[in-house]
Amino acid sequence: MRIRATVAAVTGALALSAFAVPAAQAAEPKVPADIAAASEVVHAGSGRSALAAAAEGTPYALNATFSSVKVNNGKNISAGTTNPVKVPVSFKLTHGADVDIHAADFFAGIELYRGASFEESVFFFDSNDASCTDSSATVANCKATVEIDPFALLNEDAGSWKAAGFAVAFNGEDPENPNLDKVGVAVTDPTNSFKLQRFSKLTVNASPEPVKKGKTITVTGKLSRANWDDNKYHGYTNQSVKLQFRKKNSNTYTTVKTIKSNSTGELKTTVKASADGYFRYSFAGTTTTPAVNAAGDFVDVK
Repeated sequence: MRIRATVAAVTGALALSAFAVPAAQAAEPKVPADIAAASEVVHAGSGRSALAAAAEGTPYALNATFSSVKVNNGKNISAGTTNPVKVPVSFKLTHGADVDIHAADFFAGIELYRGASFEESVFFFDSNDASCTDSSATVANCKATVEIDPFALLNEDAGSWKAAGFAVAFNGEDPENPNLDKVGVAVTDPTNSFKLQRFSKLTVNASPEPVKKGKTITVTGKLSRANWDDNKYHGYTNQSVKLQFRKKNSNTYTTVKTIKSNSTGELKTTVKASADGYFRYSFAGTTTTPAVNAAGDFVDVK
């Protein structure tokens, strides 16, 4: 099992995260290079970045706020075992007339985090620097992307997450060694809540095929989900799963019965053959695992 370790702050330019997975075990969460310096500054106040120990001063409150924040189009996020998940985020940025959001050293983004608050987060992923289009002199509509790498996750990360918006104006300061008294920081927290879930899979097989009317059909399958500790799929045990059926010329599935997955996630039950149609298993999901339906398996009843 992989273990996440707390990494001490390092001197030098950009420590991307104060919480990381040991290199021999898994990759660190990604803070995109274009926003890494801003992430350092915005976390300096909580003591979780290299700047907390190395830089002088305290950032001033930047006149900027985030609203109408959307994460993944309002849907929960699920991650498998290998492919990074690119999560779209968008927001409205309202700022003072004296804040130049299009300056080369102004940065705005969204942080997705697990924890009580932005300052007390246990683990996080930052977006890239947002692309913003002005709708007025003091309001802009912005878009960005958060990339979630399954190799940076552990099973303990599944569940409730939050989002926060942050903006940093360096105002000509060197991003790698700024005088923080001259740097503006704004944080809107929290802006959203959502679930980060372990991707699920569900299979079904109904046999024999074909079958005589009134004879027994055995329906097997398996419910599994991503295990972020070893980046493999394992059976999801002791979960209620519905066996559903739809007739050949129907578009609607009806529930036949509810059974539970066994100690390896396997499913097995029997029914009597009554008509041509499709059998599938359906899982409603949990806080840590999304709902999933198996593809229907057709049975020809003679």
